Amino acid sequence: MTSSNKLPQQPSTDVFAAIAHPVRREILDRLSEDDLTVKRLSEQFAISRPAVSQHLAILLEAGLVTRQTEGRQNYYHLQPDALQEVDKWVRHYQRFWDRKLDKLGNYLQRKHGTNSDEA
Repeated sequence: MTSSNKLPQQPSTDVFAAIAHPVRREILDRLSEDDLTVKRLSEQFAISRPAVSQHLAILLEAGLVTRQTEGRQNYYHLQPDALQEVDKWVRHYQRFWDRKLDKLGNYLQRKHGTNSDEA
């Protein structure tokens, strides 16, 4: 493949804004399996090829995908490292839910322990 990667130094589109749209998330899912052209991606969606291209442009701007040219075909490739910001944000809230679920588990154990003494 001829390399003409389009990965900006500083993404001009926020990663969270880029993944906010369900079609863009689905595109990322498809690209996690294989590098694909716009044509191949378009075949998998009920939207036009230009619409898929617009979504890919946003993902490119966010640094979530790169584009490589082979002949007349542009192949898009997932850049999973760009999702680290999202992972960090989710992990912050996962700790919150882990604490809440631990407290709920402790409460239920205490309540179950009290009920078992009465039975």
